[in-house]
Amino acid sequence: MISPPFYFIPGKSPPQMAWRNHNIITEFILMGLSDDPHIQALLFVLFLGIYLLTVMGNLMLLLVIRTDSRLHTPMYFFLSNLSFLDLCFSSVTVPKLLKDLLSEKKTISVEGCLAQVFFVFITAGTEAFLLSVMAYDRYAAICHPLLYGQVMSSQLCVGLVLASWGLASLNAFVIVLLAINLDFCEAQTIHHYTCELPALFPLSCSDISITTNILLCSSLLHGLGTFLPIFFSYARIISTILHISSTSGRSKAFSTCSSHLIAVILFFGSGFLCYLMPPSGSSLDLLLSLQYSAVTPLLNPLIYSLKNKEVKAAVRRTLGKYL
Repeated sequence: MISPPFYFIPGKSPPQMAWRNHNIITEFILMGLSDDPHIQALLFVLFLGIYLLTVMGNLMLLLVIRTDSRLHTPMYFFLSNLSFLDLCFSSVTVPKLLKDLLSEKKTISVEGCLAQVFFVFITAGTEAFLLSVMAYDRYAAICHPLLYGQVMSSQLCVGLVLASWGLASLNAFVIVLLAINLDFCEAQTIHHYTCELPALFPLSCSDISITTNILLCSSLLHGLGTFLPIFFSYARIISTILHISSTSGRSKAFSTCSSHLIAVILFFGSGFLCYLMPPSGSSLDLLLSLQYSAVTPLLNPLIYSLKNKEVKAAVRRTLGKYL
């Protein structure tokens, strides 16, 4: 997630051995969330409900933004892209989780595992960049309202979204190249419900120190590169809001960015912990990963719908047309 290139490193197996090791392991076994059939049945119902609500909520938001001309603004253009990403992000892991909850043998091929790693990184990475772009959009709207239409032109908005996808794709490609070069010998059991890259490290018989360091540096660079613009944007936004004389003006200005701020905290909080903590297969690891990949895509459309008067009004108008 193309045959792996081979590099001879003194003290390590020759290329032929690395190739043989890749052929020995053709699939991984996922530990999943529980071995108890009764708990698995309850979890299946829970995550099926979460997934269906995620799909319906994000599709509804996409439909509302698409059909209501009042929402054809940069803010809602970015929000529609966020909804699409949440649909993709959730669909990378949750359907496989649902299948495994109904299966006795929870396996995934090596190729399927690497593909899942790739799509997790590309969707999560694009979402991180997009949240950063949305923070800049809120900064332009609140700190420079008179120039907002000129600054956030349609060409710039499309360019920022395409750049988000491009940078995340490049990062995902580099990460998967690292994963392809790992040798898996005998250990097959992933102590997780999905193919998270850190969960593959304990299974590798390669020297993973370089790969681990590159992943850590990549996560820090990607995380800080997207989080710092958010931090500085909100520092300027808060400073501007505090200088607004009227209470109603401050409240209105803050309400325009509160939904985005909640989405940022949910996404970056669990995301940083998932990839900066050492993998242990503990319950905390699983909970953080579930919150990151299953719960956050469900909450985002709810947050933007419940806390945004324009979206709530647009939902009522859209439902009135079709019901």
